[in-house]
Amino acid sequence: MLLEELKEQVFKLPPSDRLALVSAIIESLQDTPISQPERSGAIIRMRGLLKTDQPAPTDKEVAAMLEERRVDKYLQ
Repeated sequence: MLLEELKEQVFKLPPSDRLALVSAIIESLQDTPISQPERSGAIIRMRGLLKTDQPAPTDKEVAAMLEERRVDKYLQ
């Protein structure tokens, strides 16, 4: 059965049966372990997204950025 066909069938179920199906799906996912290499690879890719040549902002710079954002959001 294709995903689209499955979705169509699910929408035909009464709400109580759909909730039971959701519970069964969640249970099946909880029993599925996530492999460590998969997680490690994702973490490495995310760290790459954060890399920059500039130093991290100081506390004062962060406070100024937040203040600027609040002024833009609430006073304009």
